[in-house]
Amino acid sequence: MINTRSARRLWAILLFLAVVLAIAIVFIPVFLIQPFKPQTTSQIELSYALRRWSPLLTVLITIVAALIAALMWRGARAWWRKAALAAFVLIAAGTIWASRQNHFEWMFNPLPDPRFSVASEASFLAADDIVMGIEIDGEGVAYPVRQLAYHHIVQDTVGRTPIAATY
Repeated sequence: MINTRSARRLWAILLFLAVVLAIAIVFIPVFLIQPFKPQTTSQIELSYALRRWSPLLTVLITIVAALIAALMWRGARAWWRKAALAAFVLIAAGTIWASRQNHFEWMFNPLPDPRFSVASEASFLAADDIVMGIEIDGEGVAYPVRQLAYHHIVQDTVGRTPIAATY
């Protein structure tokens, strides 16, 4: 139990900062790595480091937040203060779940039902559209880069060989 007002305020600030840190650890990679937005090497390194460490860090931060909330619980006589303490712990716990989600899959989802056409019938292509092509065992295919840039992957079979074309 925390007795003095200044001690309660300090613990409340620490609880708030812990929750903000947990949220930042999880959501900084979401903001740094986005489709159609250029990233620097340092942004990618930071994002991957946070993605790698976020599952452990969010658990540790949630434990710290729960301990701080438990220390403050008795001194929080008003119902809304106890509700705020519980909300902060729940938000911190939510970052545990969020840290285990792969938001890259949400952003860069494969084309669910790719449709293919013969080159001469591909009316959706302009003459200057860039395509990525592959030939295996005499069978050739080409994928418009404009579509791959959004979906980033298409699964196909070329010359009886399964492939995953990415861009």
